[in-house]
Amino acid sequence: MTSEVAVLGAGMHPWGKWGRSFIEYGTAAARAALADAGVDWRDVGSIVGADTVRGGYPGYVAGATFAKALGWQGARVASVYAACASGAQAINTARTQILAGLSDVVLVVGADAAPKGFFRPAGGDRQDDPDWLRFRVLGATNPTYFGLYARRRMAVHGDTLEDFAQVKVKNAAAGALNPNARYRKTVTAEEVAASAVVADPLRLLDICATSDGAAALVLSSMEFARRHGASDPVRIRAVSTVTPTYPTTVLDLPDIATDSAATVAPADGTFRASIAHAAYEEAGIGPDELSFAEVYDLSTALELQWYEDLGLCGEGEGAKLLREGATAPGGRIPVNPSGGLASFGEAVPAQAIAQVCELTWQLRGTAGARQISGARAGITANQGLFGHGSSVVAVR
Repeated sequence: MTSEVAVLGAGMHPWGKWGRSFIEYGTAAARAALADAGVDWRDVGSIVGADTVRGGYPGYVAGATFAKALGWQGARVASVYAACASGAQAINTARTQILAGLSDVVLVVGADAAPKGFFRPAGGDRQDDPDWLRFRVLGATNPTYFGLYARRRMAVHGDTLEDFAQVKVKNAAAGALNPNARYRKTVTAEEVAASAVVADPLRLLDICATSDGAAALVLSSMEFARRHGASDPVRIRAVSTVTPTYPTTVLDLPDIATDSAATVAPADGTFRASIAHAAYEEAGIGPDELSFAEVYDLSTALELQWYEDLGLCGEGEGAKLLREGATAPGGRIPVNPSGGLASFGEAVPAQAIAQVCELTWQLRGTAGARQISGARAGITANQGLFGHGSSVVAVR
């Protein structure tokens, strides 16, 4: 049995702050994906929704929400929550249903209407919730975490504020070419440096916003794709959803402690590195065979970390790779040709799906002015809180 599934359609609702319902955004993205695939909604056998959380209650953004909005037609339904990795796990659920023979065509949808400012902890007294603890005990908002991670890179690897700024410059230039991006304006390193300090050493333009937005995919079996007339579709070859390995010796919020390695030796690599390793192993390719990558740049410093975690360079060499221009359009391994979160902002359940939309358009050769020449294989990477890995490999 093949482990590949076809991407027949990809659709998005542009990112921004629109002040409307997530249902409207997700339905628009779903209809765009169905139109792109040339598939009627009534022919979809299953719908998988990527959940988000508001006020501690999961399920506001779920599969049945969009099934109802599109019109009840009896499709199988599933809903997935994995924080920032929700979209990738929704894709994995859809792929599993297809490979198990439960459905020939599955629609995957994620959408959000995010709060203004950074994400806040849900109310109530939940001392068994590590996310609640890191907010209430440490006061460690997401920007605080990003700043601490940036400080660590500066101390351990010698990264500079100028390196961080250049990540934003690169991604803003790509986002300016993307009609779905929220921020479509180029910026200079001087503008990054002049923006307000949010969590030292990171400035406002180093950190992603929270956004409204949606993304959707139509996935199918390879047999259905051929019957449908798609003889050479983009194919998802691997989805990694691994969890950390004990003991973890690098602090990774929301957890606020590390494990003791006194009796058990730590793993060879970090959690984030293991996410990519599992994807490569399943896909049967290595980082040297990639054409480009889409990574979760919650901050400029975190993008540099992903370079190393994906094996695009050695440990501590992320800034060097950036300075050489390797991750820019036209470079050896372009990263975030979509513009990344720097240009989109964060719509939690939609972003991992949006990353695969970009993989699809790049591999089809239909990405317009931001097209990576000769793209044949791409990878996505992000990380959801509470130990949710997320990486997708697509090829053509």
